[in-house]
Amino acid sequence: MLNLKQLSKDGVPAAIEKAMRYRLLNEPGEAESICLDVLAIEPDNQKALVTLLLALTDRYGRGFAVSGTQAEQIIKRLSDSYEKAYYSGLVCERKAKAQLAQGAPGSGFNAHDLITDAMKHYEHAESIRPAGNDDALLRYNACARIMMKNNLTARQQEHYEPALE
Repeated sequence: MLNLKQLSKDGVPAAIEKAMRYRLLNEPGEAESICLDVLAIEPDNQKALVTLLLALTDRYGRGFAVSGTQAEQIIKRLSDSYEKAYYSGLVCERKAKAQLAQGAPGSGFNAHDLITDAMKHYEHAESIRPAGNDDALLRYNACARIMMKNNLTARQQEHYEPALE
């Protein structure tokens, strides 16, 4: 069995910068690996947690097996309430976009539910946002446009009548 090598504490800031660069280069696996190395020595490093979350959600809809539980566990480790709400919305939004990109029958309904959840998270984030931070509003508006562009509607509740005998 191979042993992983441990980063030095002094190398953490540069490692996080590299992880963010790999995300921008569309290499989420590389970014994820670096974040895991950082978190091995600094388990509460908020930048590494956010970058890891983004790297995981970069994989949605690309044929990678990404557990929704992983994203939820990372969000729980975020210390800031605003960031928890904001990134919860982002996870839902990215799942919805992956559903829409797959174009599977019925995916519009699931995408609607996910976008609706994302918008609720963004509204909560908006209510507790730091002064001058309109990121949650921008994401909310993007979700609203996705709903309009794709004509996403809520599922119709099925109503069953009991059979009379």
